[in-house]
Amino acid sequence: MNYSQNSDPLFLYATEGILVLDDKGEIIRMNPSAEKLFGYDKDEILGQKVEILIPQRYTENHTAQRGGYNHKPRRMGGNLDLLAIKKDGVEFPVEISLSPFKTNEGNFVIAFISDITARKDNEKQQREYSAELKKQVRNRTLILEEAIEELERTKTDLHKSLEKERELNELKSRFLSMASHEFRTPLTTMLSSLSLITRYGENKDLESQTKHVNKLKSSINNLTEILNDFLSLAKLEEGKIINDPSDFNLKTFIGDLLADMQATIKKNQKIEYTHVGEEAVFLDKKLIKNILFNLVSNAMKYSHDGGGIWVSTLVENSTVKIFVKDEGIGINEEDQKHLFERFFRGYNATHIQGTGLGLSIVAKYAEVLDASIDFESEENKGTEFTITI
Repeated sequence: MNYSQNSDPLFLYATEGILVLDDKGEIIRMNPSAEKLFGYDKDEILGQKVEILIPQRYTENHTAQRGGYNHKPRRMGGNLDLLAIKKDGVEFPVEISLSPFKTNEGNFVIAFISDITARKDNEKQQREYSAELKKQVRNRTLILEEAIEELERTKTDLHKSLEKERELNELKSRFLSMASHEFRTPLTTMLSSLSLITRYGENKDLESQTKHVNKLKSSINNLTEILNDFLSLAKLEEGKIINDPSDFNLKTFIGDLLADMQATIKKNQKIEYTHVGEEAVFLDKKLIKNILFNLVSNAMKYSHDGGGIWVSTLVENSTVKIFVKDEGIGINEEDQKHLFERFFRGYNATHIQGTGLGLSIVAKYAEVLDASIDFESEENKGTEFTITI
């Protein structure tokens, strides 16, 4: 184009870099702002292909697309990371507006070039700030969620503690009520029997003395049973009872235990014991003893004079089963669902001395032993318990 660089003040004093390109992509004009932007004197750049101002890795693609820039105005770099390169090799982000025009001398494109380094830096800072803000929000949210979870756990723990305290208070009340009755009865009997024993001794009435000595023994056994129940319950509640298995002969062990219990059976009661299968087992002897002692004691207590009690054990396929059957008063259907609750006494057992803790303790021992407990019962026809280990 045949006119002077100084012929257009707007071209000379524009703050944006301005290039004029011909249809071959050669730079034919360059304003002072563009010279300053790219670090070239106009004498160094005029006649050069515009690709000199583009990083080399993009030049091939730019050359192929350059022809399309001559048809309509367009703005470049708004949504793309468009880079230019200075004379010293420093790359920088730019935004370019292209305006094609035509004269008698041919087709040309004016390129308005803006250095957007500051904007990109600001956008980067904004992104970093936004990312940091999101991170802080996320961290605060996590902290808040953890605090809420902790509050929920505390609420749950508090609820459990209050529920436990309520249960303990209820147990304490029931214990005091039960203990005052259960302790008073045998103690009263013992005092009365002691007084009568002295009187019958003076009268040399040996038969009556023996009768009341037996009453004393029975009362002492009742008190011992009550104390044993509470000691067992306390240990179970405190987690002091653990499963500690050892090798022993099951048949011999249970046979000896039942022989010891024969001394406490009612008049004309009998205990029969049978065993099937291997005799050697690997179990906790104390837990087995406590479970069997409670079940057989109940069978004796709730059976009539002359009633039969059958105990049997079965070892088969790594499974041990213990059966305790009696011909006692049985348990009605309504009471059966409460059978393992603490202090529960069936309606037909209230006249028989007891704490109502025995079967709940058996259930706890079975739990420690990782065993199941089942039963079948019919009122006035007896009960059979099955422990499966």
